[in-house]
Amino acid sequence: MFTLLRTNSKNDYFKNLVTLLDADLQIRDGNEHSFYAQFNKVDSINNVVVCFFENEAIGCGAFKKYDNLTVEIKRMFVQPAFRGKAVATIILKELEAWATQFRYCKTVLETGKKQPEAVALYMKNGYAIIPNYGQYENVENSICMMKKIK
Repeated sequence: MFTLLRTNSKNDYFKNLVTLLDADLQIRDGNEHSFYAQFNKVDSINNVVVCFFENEAIGCGAFKKYDNLTVEIKRMFVQPAFRGKAVATIILKELEAWATQFRYCKTVLETGKKQPEAVALYMKNGYAIIPNYGQYENVENSICMMKKIK
């Protein structure tokens, strides 16, 4: 039904999906969008998953190294017509499996209070809310999460 492609951030399908993601986040984040956008550059991410349905790119996600044991999940997005069909979970599980192949044992991520469906997705997939980390430490609208994957 769905096919997955492991690629990098130079992939045109990924770039197109990220454009849609950024447009969605611009609406959700409003005035805070430029703050978050600075942490979501995709010019050099080596680990990207794109999900296809009948040759159409319908979703994506990525990870990048956070520290020697941990990757940070980034740029998760599913086109609206395909939401509620477990596409995000499929992408997330592929990212986690790929990260374990590099011997990472944890994932972290940041999402927003204005993205309740994202929070629900991560909670359903075993993520726990943690204190905000790094650049999100004192950001009221950020929710940071973590999961052990090994």
